[in-house]
Amino acid sequence: MPQQSTWRRAAGLAVLTGWMTMAGPLAQAACLSDAEVTRLVASLQVRRQVDTPEGLSAADAACTRAKFNASLEAAHGRPVGYKAGLTNPAVQKRFQATAPVWGALYAPMLLKDGAIVDPAFGARPLFEADLLVRVSNARINQARSVEDVLQSIDQVIPFIELPDLMVDTPAKINGNVLAAVNVGARYGVVGTPIPVQRTAEFSQALRDMQVVVSGNGAELDRGRGSDVLEHPLNAVVWLAQALQADGVKLKVGDVLSLGSFSKLMPPKPGLAVQVRYNGLPGNPAVQVQFR
Repeated sequence: MPQQSTWRRAAGLAVLTGWMTMAGPLAQAACLSDAEVTRLVASLQVRRQVDTPEGLSAADAACTRAKFNASLEAAHGRPVGYKAGLTNPAVQKRFQATAPVWGALYAPMLLKDGAIVDPAFGARPLFEADLLVRVSNARINQARSVEDVLQSIDQVIPFIELPDLMVDTPAKINGNVLAAVNVGARYGVVGTPIPVQRTAEFSQALRDMQVVVSGNGAELDRGRGSDVLEHPLNAVVWLAQALQADGVKLKVGDVLSLGSFSKLMPPKPGLAVQVRYNGLPGNPAVQVQFR
């Protein structure tokens, strides 16, 4: 299992703050308490499912996420980026949501292209086709259009996200539950960066690209760039504004995960997954192997 030492540190923090004294289900219809969030972090480390919190409002979810991410930051350091989730209408429908949600990314979550990963890397492990961009100018915080974003990023990076939904009742997961647990951020496999071309043609290529997911050579799913908010860079516009509403500003060097270009799929032992971005320069790809 990659990067276990940092998860152990997170669990150690959880034990020190009283997780071992907790019993019973998570609280309902309120921001989770410090002790309950500590339990979540500890469960994340040991890959154990937790009770699905129900009745969370958007404010409850934001409050819970802030506590959850404070614990992760204590173990992993400051975020190296952020992720926009539920940016694909099909995924929104699955989770009974009407808007995207955001989470934070930490350095130990990001694995190298071709990484070999335990298929049981989480309590409810999944994989999906995603894409990263890298911030090159703080003006991105004022972005209001795809064109604005294109002027403030310098890399587009192939990315297979490996989320962990971690709750015991997936049917009860909605947007607020996902936000509360940092949108299930666990791991992701990072491909070779593609230099951004600040042209209409490059923007069109992002919108029209065919994202093909294969497993052991057989196609598993495919999507288009426009499946994410009609253009993948619209996810950055949404993310920058949502983060600012919560008091967070993007900085140069941050990497941003844009969302799902495929369905969420369960990993299986021996499965080699490739995601290829047909239509981007060089038709780049990224790979992960489940041992």
